[in-house]
Amino acid sequence: MPTDEQLAFELLRRTDYGRVATSMRALPFLAAARHIVVDGKVLLRMHKGYGYHQACVGSVVAYGADNLNVASAKDGQWTVQFVGVCDRVEPTNAELELFGPTPHYVDGELFDPVYLRIEPQFTTVHTLHTGHDRQLQHIL
Repeated sequence: MPTDEQLAFELLRRTDYGRVATSMRALPFLAAARHIVVDGKVLLRMHKGYGYHQACVGSVVAYGADNLNVASAKDGQWTVQFVGVCDRVEPTNAELELFGPTPHYVDGELFDPVYLRIEPQFTTVHTLHTGHDRQLQHIL
């Protein structure tokens, strides 16, 4: 049976985007990000133009993703969350390939990527299932 962290990484690989949460000027906020999993760390790609990455770098952040909008309860639904310190990084060529192509525009502006890394210190996995299926066997 995989650990929560192993299961969370496996689930995270099944979706491309999630949300990073931190605070900016003492107020909480969420920002969408593209993610990949590399060597037990979560790498994020965000639009630099918003400046959200500045609030993340050096801070403890939460990053979450799920399949709630694409899976029905009978198919098995899940959410994962990672909490850890966030750092700015320059991805390798191999990591850039894993991210795939960047968007051309975001809110009408040219997309300017910035890359962040979260080394998880705390991981949670929650699954939703029907009474007939006590575990999401097809996920494991």
